[in-house]
Amino acid sequence: MSMKRMESTMTCHALRLRPGEELKTKLLEYVQEHGLKAAFILSCVGSLRKASVRMADSVSVINVDKNHEIVSLVGTLSGGHGHLHISLSDEKGKVFGGHLLGSAEVFTTAEVVLGELPQLEFHREPDPESGYDELAIHKRSNQNINCASNDSNHEGLCTDS
Repeated sequence: MSMKRMESTMTCHALRLRPGEELKTKLLEYVQEHGLKAAFILSCVGSLRKASVRMADSVSVINVDKNHEIVSLVGTLSGGHGHLHISLSDEKGKVFGGHLLGSAEVFTTAEVVLGELPQLEFHREPDPESGYDELAIHKRSNQNINCASNDSNHEGLCTDS
């Protein structure tokens, strides 16, 4: 399968989650409430008091119920769905990570910066190779960009090379 380049400008959204809030749920709510169709995590620092993380074998789940630092959070969010991976460290600095299932309750804070690609849309579509619904990237259908203009704000948005 060949890769097709799709370009977009980017907007950023900064938010802070408070103690007791569920990380994944709050991020998905924010994306829905603000109409973000191609969002992704740029940065996240903070801590969790509990979380459920699935390992790469797609079966094993680690449930933590004590405080952990968020070392990394990456992933995509759109249309009420999120594919998030997280790395957490315990009080001794031991790090583990995997697919964030949910139940990620904020301990002190979660300071998150989201990026959004306003000319694109993310969807989850069945992939016969993996057997899972995987990321599909589409140009947003409601764009009114004049590709013939010399508008430097939209330079490169009409290329599919």
